[in-house]
Amino acid sequence: MHIARRAYSVSFFPALLYPVFIVAILLLAFSSGARCQDPSAADAVAVDVIFSDFAKPGSPGCSVAVARDAKLLYAKGYGTANLELDVPLSPSSVFDIGSTSKQFTAASILLLEKQGRLSINDDIHKFLPELPDYGKKITILNMLNHTSGLRDYLVLFELAGENVDSVTTDEEAQALIVRQKALNFDPGSEYLYSNTGYFLLSVIVKRVSGKSLRDFAAENIFQPLDMTHTQYRDSHTLLIANRALAYDPAEKGTRYTLDVSYFEQTGDGAVHTTVGDLLKWDENFYSAKVGGKEFLAEMQQTGTLTSGKHFGYAKGLSVSTYRGLRTVRHGGSWGGYRAELLRFPDQHFSVVCLCNRSDGNPSRHANRVAEIYLGGLMKEKPPKKDADDDEDSKPRPKISVPDPELDGFAGDYSSDELGVTYRLTIAKGKLTLASILAAGILRYNDLAGKQIIPVAKDEFELLGDDPITVKFTRDSAGHPASFALDAGRTTGIIFVRQAR
Repeated sequence: MHIARRAYSVSFFPALLYPVFIVAILLLAFSSGARCQDPSAADAVAVDVIFSDFAKPGSPGCSVAVARDAKLLYAKGYGTANLELDVPLSPSSVFDIGSTSKQFTAASILLLEKQGRLSINDDIHKFLPELPDYGKKITILNMLNHTSGLRDYLVLFELAGENVDSVTTDEEAQALIVRQKALNFDPGSEYLYSNTGYFLLSVIVKRVSGKSLRDFAAENIFQPLDMTHTQYRDSHTLLIANRALAYDPAEKGTRYTLDVSYFEQTGDGAVHTTVGDLLKWDENFYSAKVGGKEFLAEMQQTGTLTSGKHFGYAKGLSVSTYRGLRTVRHGGSWGGYRAELLRFPDQHFSVVCLCNRSDGNPSRHANRVAEIYLGGLMKEKPPKKDADDDEDSKPRPKISVPDPELDGFAGDYSSDELGVTYRLTIAKGKLTLASILAAGILRYNDLAGKQIIPVAKDEFELLGDDPITVKFTRDSAGHPASFALDAGRTTGIIFVRQAR
């Protein structure tokens, strides 16, 4: 679904030719013609090659910054920040960093804990009494490491027919979350990324501190670290100096369309910043200027399920390895913006890559930049997995349903949790989600008009970018009476058929 946070990839050079091309560029840089005696200059040339696909005129692109041992090694912008005004990207361009924002929300919560104003082991109902009682304790820690079981509110917005171009507020998001009658799973039993937890953390910050997350983070994180170009954007009317607009490619990348969100919620995203300011925050993980050593250790403490199984997500940070080297990182995706902050703590080395085009894939570009500087310390790349061996990538088999039986699924189905009615009709011999209605008013987003394809007995899939499964149940007479909808980070939404 368009609204969900995700990453996209783009490749300029064939994968097998990329290492050869980099070697050729490096040899050229050290040739007698180039007269390049400074290794850092050769590194810069190699970085330029990585981003050369964004450097052509009229293309949005990326800004990148590289630092080692608290020293800036390289920073540059590639492409255009504003296509209408032909403003180039630079290291001072400001981007929406999407989910990369989550570490600042987590840090705000842990700073409140450090001040003795809450504990991450507190039941969230202590601060959010309006949430339903699901019969299980949900802690702040559950929300920090995505084990709460709370359904993702961004997916809920999408399922409710909300258009990504609409303005949505905290109050609207909270009202939708409060209507949810069930969890995806028992708290602590599974890991499933959920933006709901981090949005609700922003509400907790406000209720505990008396300040919005925007103001609390500014006073306790951004200002102490001199991150003068960083802020939470909690109003769609807020003006931000040097902001890069974001775009989606169209017509094979020769044209672009604007893709900037007007959602006003914070916590799960909404931080706007520069590559340079993110390096100041990154350096805090060594200097401990904000929070101290114990605070930073808690930030990077990975999660454990109730089964005892460990997983690599900490508190707004993902702890893993890349080619044998330990990494702490987090990506972001919102509208047409893409972001990645990648740290190699043992090498005191970091790469920040921020893009204003939805196919920018800053995670892969940051990896490639790291290989230029740290390649000699890295293990060989594992062989690529054959896509044919990936069971998840294979389409599910479709089945044929006789027309008279298919007709029986058509009708209006309503969900109290989403506050909408789905109208299913038969169009060109296919079951189709014809419209989404809220209080009788049509809502328009990418879901409306999608075909619903049968894949098993009484089970269908809604065609789209992400899988949405619809499982029907029948009444005593054998007629379809309701269905349960599963959409990745949100499962078990019940729709009940309305009287014919």
